[in-house]
Amino acid sequence: MNRKAISLMLASAMSVSMLAGCGSTAAETTTGTDAAPAETAEAPAETQAEAPAETASADVSAEGDHELSVYAWDKNFNIPALEAAAEAYKTVDPDFSLNIVEQSASSDVENAITLAASSGDYSQLPDIVLFQDHYIQNYVTNYPDAWMDLEDAGINWSDFGAEKLSYSTIGGKHYGVPVDNGTSIFAYRTDVLEECGYTIEDVTGITWDRWLEIGRDVKAKTGKYLVSMDHNGDDLPYMMMQAEGQSQWKDGEPNFANNDTLKQILNVIITGAKDGVIYLCNDWTEYTDTSIIGDQVAGVFNGNWIIPTMQQVAENSGKWAITSTPTLSGKEGYAANGGSSLYVTGNCSKPELAKAFLAYTFGGGEGAIDTYDNALRNGGVITCCISASKSDVYTEGVDFFNGQSIYADIVSMGANVPVVEQNDYHYTARQYIGAAITNVINGSDLDTELQGAEDQVRFEMGL
Repeated sequence: MNRKAISLMLASAMSVSMLAGCGSTAAETTTGTDAAPAETAEAPAETQAEAPAETASADVSAEGDHELSVYAWDKNFNIPALEAAAEAYKTVDPDFSLNIVEQSASSDVENAITLAASSGDYSQLPDIVLFQDHYIQNYVTNYPDAWMDLEDAGINWSDFGAEKLSYSTIGGKHYGVPVDNGTSIFAYRTDVLEECGYTIEDVTGITWDRWLEIGRDVKAKTGKYLVSMDHNGDDLPYMMMQAEGQSQWKDGEPNFANNDTLKQILNVIITGAKDGVIYLCNDWTEYTDTSIIGDQVAGVFNGNWIIPTMQQVAENSGKWAITSTPTLSGKEGYAANGGSSLYVTGNCSKPELAKAFLAYTFGGGEGAIDTYDNALRNGGVITCCISASKSDVYTEGVDFFNGQSIYADIVSMGANVPVVEQNDYHYTARQYIGAAITNVINGSDLDTELQGAEDQVRFEMGL
């Protein structure tokens, strides 16, 4: 096994999910569609302290002709979406059964692939796995025998946003079918803006400099921050860079020290933190419970999976609206944060059935609308498939957002997210850039800190 593969295997054992699973045990679940809606967004797994659970497994050899197995995590989010897809596919195959093997977190799936590949024995893998977007490219590159491509699945790939597909397209071939839409929202309290003399239009299509001016005004008049973020896992730099169409990576290597766009973005964050416009929280709980649920902010900027957390403050219903992201130039910006896709493993004994199931449901086939309507109702999962967002469920107004058709809007925004270079050391970069922000706020020099962060990431990558 080469050095990079060994590094990936070790990293897999410690990897964490952007959307971590609930609970501490892995278990099989049924394909019903009566799961309760998720009440709160899940914290990144690096903020959870649960002990590792023994990973449940599937026995593909014992499956019937109409049965498939899948590994997935999060009983309140991803699993209801899979249950919705299974029910939709039964309309064309009444004998169909989907054995959903619940994992405690996405790292369980990553570890299963790594262990199977390192032993050369894929027989313990299920037919399909849910896999994080930010990790998949290296897993397909390093473990090619673990996967089947979906080139002959009959999926209309143009029905998906280019950014979402960029993760699961490797070597010019499609390997994954997108599931959850990670498109970021920038939401504002319209009542707070109005109190300060602004409207949602005043924060749409503006520069970050103008945004900071408005934020200082809002802070002075109301005491509220204009946005917050969990600084222990700070996603602001990544999302703000993507909205510019820029990356923190260049040709597979970290590009921090000589990246002028990154420096400008970090200066916005640093200035905002110093001026009381941006609330950099110490951890996930402070971010969700104190800043958002505690009503300390007039704005929320994150993946759309943050919406259930916002909805915990019932008295703010009807006072929110979503729009695009400010940029350095003032053009409307679009970004994404988090997300996963479904992949057929090399152990799948019925690849035709697996591909047909994925194409019919999440892939935009005739069952896509039923799949995603129920996935949204039961788990809050928003479609990545553009055509599925035309349903009545997606186009109806949402009371919490003052009647705005936010789900259709989110899918539309997702189609405009720029494709930027990604890297499997995404979370490593996030860690060191976050530390650089803290140090500069405390008086250090930005150029020095970015060079140090780049050197640390290069070291961890073995460059």
